[in-house]
Amino acid sequence: MSSHEVVLLLETDPREGLSGEEAARRLERYGPNLLPASTGGGFLRRVLRQFDNPLIYVLLAAAVITAVLDEWVDASVILGVVLVNAVVGYLQESKAEAALDSLRSMVRTQARVVRAGRETMIASEELVPGDLIVLEAGDKVPADLRLVRLAELRVDESALTGESDPVPKDEVELPEVTAVSDRRNMVYSGTLVTAGSGVGITVGTGAETELGQIHRLVSTADTLATPLTRKLAWFSKVLTVAILALAAVTFGVGVLRGQDAADTFTAAIALAVGAIPEGLPAAVTVTLAIGVTRMARRRAVVRRLPTIETLGSTTVICSDKTGTLTENQMTVQVVWTPDGEFTVTGSGYRPEGELRDSSGAAADETTSEALRWSLLAGSGCNDARIGEKNGEWTITGDPTEGAMLVVAGKGGIDHERLHTILPRTGTIPFSSERQYMATRHEDPDSGQEVVLVKGSVEQILSMCRTELGADGRPRPLDAEAALRSAEELSGQGLRVLATAVRRGESDGFDEQGLPGTLSLAGLQAMLDPPRSAAAPAVRACHTAGIGVKMITGDHAATATAIATRLAILGDDHRGQVLTGRELTALPPEQFADTVDRAVVFARVSPEQKLRLVETLQQRGHVVAVTGDGVNDAPALRQADIGIAMARTGTEVAKDAADMVLTDDNFATIEAAVEEGRGVFDNLIKFIVWTLPTNLGEGLVIFVAIIAGTTLPLLPTQILWINMTTAVLLGLTLAFEPKEVGVMGRPPRDPRQPLLTGALVARIGLVAALLVAGSWLVFVWEQDRGSSVAEARTAALNVFVVVEMLYLFSCRSMVRSAWRIGLFSNRWVLAGVGVQAVAQLAITYLPAMNSIFDTAPIGGDVWLRIFAVGVAAAAVVALDKRLRRHRM
Repeated sequence: MSSHEVVLLLETDPREGLSGEEAARRLERYGPNLLPASTGGGFLRRVLRQFDNPLIYVLLAAAVITAVLDEWVDASVILGVVLVNAVVGYLQESKAEAALDSLRSMVRTQARVVRAGRETMIASEELVPGDLIVLEAGDKVPADLRLVRLAELRVDESALTGESDPVPKDEVELPEVTAVSDRRNMVYSGTLVTAGSGVGITVGTGAETELGQIHRLVSTADTLATPLTRKLAWFSKVLTVAILALAAVTFGVGVLRGQDAADTFTAAIALAVGAIPEGLPAAVTVTLAIGVTRMARRRAVVRRLPTIETLGSTTVICSDKTGTLTENQMTVQVVWTPDGEFTVTGSGYRPEGELRDSSGAAADETTSEALRWSLLAGSGCNDARIGEKNGEWTITGDPTEGAMLVVAGKGGIDHERLHTILPRTGTIPFSSERQYMATRHEDPDSGQEVVLVKGSVEQILSMCRTELGADGRPRPLDAEAALRSAEELSGQGLRVLATAVRRGESDGFDEQGLPGTLSLAGLQAMLDPPRSAAAPAVRACHTAGIGVKMITGDHAATATAIATRLAILGDDHRGQVLTGRELTALPPEQFADTVDRAVVFARVSPEQKLRLVETLQQRGHVVAVTGDGVNDAPALRQADIGIAMARTGTEVAKDAADMVLTDDNFATIEAAVEEGRGVFDNLIKFIVWTLPTNLGEGLVIFVAIIAGTTLPLLPTQILWINMTTAVLLGLTLAFEPKEVGVMGRPPRDPRQPLLTGALVARIGLVAALLVAGSWLVFVWEQDRGSSVAEARTAALNVFVVVEMLYLFSCRSMVRSAWRIGLFSNRWVLAGVGVQAVAQLAITYLPAMNSIFDTAPIGGDVWLRIFAVGVAAAAVVALDKRLRRHRM
């Protein structure tokens, strides 16, 4: 529509705006200019989530049944296990949310609105459709606006579209099908005005903005279960069914053999309770919580516990470019002059770095007069400002102009002092039609007029008659050489601007007087540079077998240049770079294969980004997505793990993400992958350590029922073993350091089960050793005339001693305890020490004997117990040596 039609449609006034009364009515009708609040669930829902596990269901049922049977000790212990697990999970989830809330603290946006002809500042949430908004450089756009008046307005839309360069705006009418990134007559909520000024009519607020549409995409994206939660859920269901089936068979066999039904039912309950790994939910929670704590120290906030493990199984990382792999700060990389080329070190707006000539020697404004005047033109013909706040260097104004200020400073030209040396006396502002900006200055020393100009290469060259040599003297222009250099620099993905100067002439300072009077000073080529830590992080990901793909809304040439510098792209780019338009044109049958093969996707929309992630997931990949913009939010939500940037990231991106990087550093992802692999390893170690005990306890009860003999272990004794060993021994594995070479192996196959065949075989082997060893000692002690209580105490201690020695073996699935070092995890030694004291207490303290039906045993019994433990450890060590290549 034309701006006039927009005014009529919204019943507003392009000069006076809305009246206060009409604005109030519309606010009541349309609601505040706020995005819908995210619903993370209240207190009760968060608490109930902690009990959503099949093993927990069985434990709760067992607690109820044992309570009905007046076994209050058993019921209390079981309930205690469940409650401790729930409390740990709830507190950790709350802690992560609180950390994220602290990141969300932001100043409320203010908007400059015209109502009833008066300009006033109001809170942005009070804006309504039809409001007339005034924009100036540095303002954050408070709503979606249709522009009605403007003066050289340029807007940074990188958060919305991913385009790194500010977008020039005008009032032109556009086709209805125009993409968001090309709608020059609109400005959008959440974007930033970098230059110029304008007035627009509010056409969308709250959920009706472009940002609100992306919010809706986020809400429709699936929140996927992580590989760990999927596998644990399947594992828990299978284990639950197996335990219940075994308990039912045990009860049925006992009744058929004529045993007392009540006693048999109690034994079946004991079997179920013994076979359930009560410590598993707590161990998973604590192990993940420790991983989260380690990640927090490495500047990452994890919102959901399983997220930390998911990165360990990631096969593809889809990274945004602007602000994630790059600094989101334009930086001049090369300054070309007619007599030489100078490279520039340093990145971003921080005034650190220098210029170097072709030999590598340091250069500054004194090296070449052409270089000096190019830097002067870039700095003097400039309306940007650079400042430092809280250790961060930022700009007010156009990022391109900010880059030119910084390179001038590196060359020895101080922008503030320049105003004294060459005070400005006139300006021709930049416009998309002119393609240049010019400023007039007075040289106090000579009294001469100096005109500084910067703009597009083609436009500046058409206005130049001469070029400056190294001595500063004009000579005939070699336009072909300048164009050739500009093309070479552009081919590297650099944005190239030309600088020119006119000294001492007075042909008029206007659009008619400048052409043919300028001397080319040089070219300045700039880029939003890669983060210094990004390239090593990408290499580490490749070494770990993880693919890295770049998905950006920026231009293909820029994306290709950055991807090449970071080694995301190889030398042969064929088929590896795709644009949004090319994606749209792909036949459906070729889409998945093409996406899997390509590594750079440029000029894509949020919808396409979301589809790319879904396609990779359908191909069997575990996908991590990084991003900081609003346009990244749907893909962040859909991904197996979404990673947002805290400092430059939008609130929408943070809300959609599973993890937030507080330092905005892509390299932190490498640390997260390493940490995630270590967490998964430690979980597997705990499972491989705890399941033989539970299986062995269940089989001991089963064998006793089948044989019709006395139970070697009572339910309370089984609970003692499970709870004390899980806390004092098993949880120490959560503190196990990451193993050597954890980043040198490929990602786990997402389709691979939680436990490999070799690990299942080891679990069965250790369970068999526990059953055989406990029965051997139990029968031996009875044959020697010991009481049933003494024999059971001996069998109980067999289980614990074998678990203690097996714990050292489980510190690594392939290496021996001696090779990894006994003291590399001091928690294990401390846990073994405390467990030993606990076993002495349950064996010899009268109060413990009374509660758990145990009895003191002699020193010779301990010798037999330890003999069984050492024999079992030797068998496990031999098995590890034989199977180490299959783990």
